[in-house]
Amino acid sequence: MRPKISWSELRGARVGVWGLGVEGAANLARLRTLGVEPVLVDDRPPPGDVDGLPVFATSDSGLAALTHCDVVVKSPGISRYRPDLRQLEERGIPVAGGLGLWMQEADTDRVLCITGTKGKSSTTAIAGHLLTRLGYSCLTGGNIGAPPWDPALDGVAYDYWVIETSSYQATDLACSPPVVAVTSLHPDHLDWHGGVEAYYQDKLSACSQPGADLTIANGDSDLLREREPLLGPRVRWVHAADDPDAGWMAPLRLLGTHNRRNALIARACLAALGVPQAGDDTALRDAAAGFEHLSHRLQPIGTVGGVTFVDDSLSTNVLPTLAAVDAFPGRRVALIAGGHDRGIDYVPLATGLAGRAAPTLVLTLPDSGPRIQAAIEASGDGNLEAVPCGDLDAAVRAGFDWARPDGIVLLSPAAPSFGAFRDYRDRGEAFARAMRACGTG
Repeated sequence: MRPKISWSELRGARVGVWGLGVEGAANLARLRTLGVEPVLVDDRPPPGDVDGLPVFATSDSGLAALTHCDVVVKSPGISRYRPDLRQLEERGIPVAGGLGLWMQEADTDRVLCITGTKGKSSTTAIAGHLLTRLGYSCLTGGNIGAPPWDPALDGVAYDYWVIETSSYQATDLACSPPVVAVTSLHPDHLDWHGGVEAYYQDKLSACSQPGADLTIANGDSDLLREREPLLGPRVRWVHAADDPDAGWMAPLRLLGTHNRRNALIARACLAALGVPQAGDDTALRDAAAGFEHLSHRLQPIGTVGGVTFVDDSLSTNVLPTLAAVDAFPGRRVALIAGGHDRGIDYVPLATGLAGRAAPTLVLTLPDSGPRIQAAIEASGDGNLEAVPCGDLDAAVRAGFDWARPDGIVLLSPAAPSFGAFRDYRDRGEAFARAMRACGTG
């Protein structure tokens, strides 16, 4: 169910806010501007009140409190497939998401949604940077930054909104902007969506809601091409090999073929939005200057003893990890992989690494490490070796010793950070500390 409700329609309603993360805080703030005092519910409520309101635990009295609401506004992390959410819908209570509420009243001709299993953050950042440097007022937000309905943004006259849209948020959309981009497709978040095909359909649903016109999609993805009917009325395919000269993107300083394609997708999006400078290589090259790479996304963080350390902590499945390794052709790569085990298949990782011309050492971490190691060993590639490590510090030290004198130590885990670290940022910071330790011991 995708409620066709806007934020302004919640004025005077009994509203529940379910989930108090970044979006939950923005949801609460927006409701306050409407004079609404919502019921606050969270799966793991923080101690004490929030903004003077009590917070109920979902499993305690929270779900019961939500049944007395006219509308529930949920955070993206709460799956639409949860039985307790379905119970609310069966009672006739609409469960909406903040992005869907905002989109109902947005000037969608000036909104760009960018989704994809991986690459959506980088593409969103590139598109937003180019628009800003070309002289437009642009909000680069959504999953990558500020929710566009955050009252802190009120009063700013934006020319464009570039919104990174996760698969979770896509299920909240009852309408689409005319232009949507899809950077990649690969199995992910199966626990939230309940299966791989449901994930694909939910992810791509951002392309085909009312209002959709053009999807700009990764033409190098077989999975996307096989699902062209899910991509909306019209599709424009973008390939990494397009525009072979593309001198305009040099100032972006991008690593990897996949990031080259991301930049080409960003340019195609600007053209689809009607930005006149999108066809001007000189203007784009000037606009590309000063681009700041996103942290923990194929980010070189230092060199110790001739060995380059690259933080790709945000890579949480096979697709971006293979793309990260491919960014260093001909270089010895010590790949650190493994983390929270979501049950994804690691045979494609082993297959993708097998046959690589340069030596590759895979240093595996708990909990998914044993399955990664088994897949590597079953590949039978003598140029590919897997070694289990007890923790990240041990893996970094082993990678450093092996990669000398001029190789790469790459943290690209193909797994989330849950359990051992707070999040991918915490994992990336631990990687940087371990790198620095290599220079002192």
